[in-house]
Amino acid sequence: MEDIKRMEAKAQSVINHYSLNDEFKDLERTGWNDWHVKRHRIESVPEHVYGAIQLAYAMWSEFDEYEDLDIDRVVLMLASHELEETLMGDITQFQMPREVKSELGQMADDMATGLLRKGKHIREIVREFDERKTPEAIFAYMCDKLECDLHSKWYDEEGCVDLNDQEGNKTMENAKVQALLNTGKSWSGMWMQFGRDKYAYDDNFRFVSLYAEKVCLHEPARKLKKEFKAKADKVLKARLGKEFN
Repeated sequence: MEDIKRMEAKAQSVINHYSLNDEFKDLERTGWNDWHVKRHRIESVPEHVYGAIQLAYAMWSEFDEYEDLDIDRVVLMLASHELEETLMGDITQFQMPREVKSELGQMADDMATGLLRKGKHIREIVREFDERKTPEAIFAYMCDKLECDLHSKWYDEEGCVDLNDQEGNKTMENAKVQALLNTGKSWSGMWMQFGRDKYAYDDNFRFVSLYAEKVCLHEPARKLKKEFKAKADKVLKARLGKEFN
């Protein structure tokens, strides 16, 4: 009987952690709503996390300067760095003083990780990310910020933002934002320049940010999907007599 109770307690801890994070899947990124992004669906916080993880793998793969990083630790860091938002929501830098947000974030992290017996491990990873002292934490932080910048370009390419329809958008009142927009930059151009000015990107991250402004972010995926479909059609026609949908 004691073993059953112990197993049930463990199972409940698993369910508690899973339930909190499963509900998290529906939390949209506040910044996109602040800018009145018009799209059939808006990126959620977990989707941003996934994008940051894939960006980390790509940067680690293509730039030799990062080959000594513990990439698995980076991935866990990125997978956990928004854990506080499961309880406090997605609060932007324009909505609350940094020190207040940090205090609430630590409290939320402590409560969320407290659901697990080994939650201290996740809590330590998140603290490492927040302190940005280790090479892995610095790298993960740059991935987190650049992913957001790149996603603004993605939305801009789809025509999702109208700068003339920003009633109630307090972010647009920011002096730095206004100064960049007044130079004639596009919305995403402003966003990406803001990121390069505010965050301590190294040369590689800065180069990728600048390069991304010049190219179409949608094109590589479209091209690869088209190539895959052509190959998949041949396979399915030979095996099943139909094309790939």
